[in-house]
Amino acid sequence: MNVIHINAVCRATKSIMNNHFGVEVVPNKPSSGQGVVPSNDVSVVLGVNGQLSGQIICTLNTDTAKKLVGTMMGGMIIEQLDEMSWSAIQEFGNWVAGSTATELSKEDCTIDVTPPVVNDGMSKFRSSKMFISVPMDTTLGEIGIHISLSEKAS
Repeated sequence: MNVIHINAVCRATKSIMNNHFGVEVVPNKPSSGQGVVPSNDVSVVLGVNGQLSGQIICTLNTDTAKKLVGTMMGGMIIEQLDEMSWSAIQEFGNWVAGSTATELSKEDCTIDVTPPVVNDGMSKFRSSKMFISVPMDTTLGEIGIHISLSEKAS
């Protein structure tokens, strides 16, 4: 995995949180692993194709998801995640995907991102590929960004 690509995904996520949610983001120490990808209560899975292939998985706990959705809905208090909430979380995934594609294009890398799949509940994602996990602290709560991208052979 190329650090340039990892940094582009992190810049994209920070940009979304700053510009759409008005919150600061503090990235914590990244870790790497293979096998089980760290998960949480809510996950947004994005597939990447093009000059890179792999996945980006955004994870958050239920309270963070409620705050994220509430902010997206103009500051509402969200008591429970409903169908509209899940749609908002999916849209958050679309924002991360679009912003990631833009950031990677600045590095002369063209990608397509699959529509996001939202997972409700703790899961154990497994992969034979290496993942870089970057926990990010925000005033809405922690968001985990798990990145597995590899360059396609030309």
